[in-house]
Amino acid sequence: MMANDLPQPAPSEPIPLSPCLGICLMDPATRICRGCLRTIAEIAGWYESSPADKRAILDRLAARRAALPARQ
Repeated sequence: MMANDLPQPAPSEPIPLSPCLGICLMDPATRICRGCLRTIAEIAGWYESSPADKRAILDRLAARRAALPARQ
């Protein structure tokens, strides 16, 4: 078997960037960060999460953001 016949590794999945805005202020009523809209669990687990899990978090953040009342 030649070197070119060896299976090639799958291209690595891009890692989503953290949504952290550096405005860490937890809302006591919702327990969600007022800056990035993540829960404490989402913040704590971000760096251990897989790229797919990070995309799922980002999708939830988009839904949370869309559900916020319009700002004047």
